[in-house]
Amino acid sequence: MNASAFPKPSLRPYLPADLPLLAEIRFAAIEELTLEDYDETQRHAWASAVDDDEEFAQSLEKGLTLVALISGGPVGFIAMQKDGLIDQLYVHPAVARTGVASALLDAIEKLAASRGTATLVTDSSDTAKPFFEAHGYQAVHRNTIEIDGLWLGNTRMKKALPPKPQVGTP
Repeated sequence: MNASAFPKPSLRPYLPADLPLLAEIRFAAIEELTLEDYDETQRHAWASAVDDDEEFAQSLEKGLTLVALISGGPVGFIAMQKDGLIDQLYVHPAVARTGVASALLDAIEKLAASRGTATLVTDSSDTAKPFFEAHGYQAVHRNTIEIDGLWLGNTRMKKALPPKPQVGTP
């Protein structure tokens, strides 16, 4: 898809009313965007492991979560915990590779840097690894996660952020 054909998303903080749509976006992303990297049983295990709405809501509320909107409707989101861990970044398959994920990541990096966070880390799926690499993240080590007797791989990645500018210095 041509990214220029899509409007640039607007971003705003997560609201509790977003939960049902964000759950749908996450499920659709797991089911449709990871086909080349995870088989059907792995995708099903991943989707079922994150199918607790109460736990999902708590994870979105405990850190900083931004929602991307196009024409007023949510199309993606990113969640960063207080320790600089990006633990969720999902976009709806209809807007994959249109700049939505980049807009979310760029915004969370700027917010984290302004708060004095020195480094961001993420446990990237194999599907998202090239995206994070393109944004300056470097692989640290490989992880293997067991979900319902199935093994899924991901990669711990990190990126150093620019230091927070000191007030009053040129």
